Amino acid sequence: MNQKAIDLISQFEGCKLTAYPDPASGGAPYTIGYGHTGADVRPGQVIEQEEAENLLSHDIDARQKQLEPLLPQEVLDSETKTAALISLVFNIGIGNFKSSTLLKLLKVGDYAGAANQFLVWNKAAGKEMPGLTRRREAEKEMFLS
Repeated sequence: MNQKAIDLISQFEGCKLTAYPDPASGGAPYTIGYGHTGADVRPGQVIEQEEAENLLSHDIDARQKQLEPLLPQEVLDSETKTAALISLVFNIGIGNFKSSTLLKLLKVGDYAGAANQFLVWNKAAGKEMPGLTRRREAEKEMFLS
C-alpha cells in the first residue's frame, strides 16, 4: 500500500462518516469516508471510522491496479510519482486519465510537462474549485519530488 497516497488523499478528502452529495452537482454521486463513491453509497448512510479506512485502502489499491498497465516502469518505480497519480485518478477517474495529455506526456518521458498537467484538473462542473487547485498543486509537488 502506498502510504504517501493514503496521506495525500486523506488530507484533501477528509473523512466524513455520513454520506454527502457531490459538491458540484448537489446530488449523485454520494460520497462517504475518505472520498469513497459508488453504487454502495446511499444518501444518509453512516459508517464507522474503521470501515472508512478499509474503503480508502481498497480504493487506493484499485486505483494503483488501474494505473500499473498504463505507466512507464520509471514512474512505477517512484513512490512519490505513483502516489501523486493515484491521488489524481482517485479524484478524476481512470477514464479521464486514460485520455489525458498528462498520460501522453508521461509515455514519452516528458515528466516536467506531465507535472504541469496536474493543474488542468482543478474544475468541477466547469468551475474552478480552490480546493482542487490546492490538491493539484500538492500532487504536482509530490510528483516532482
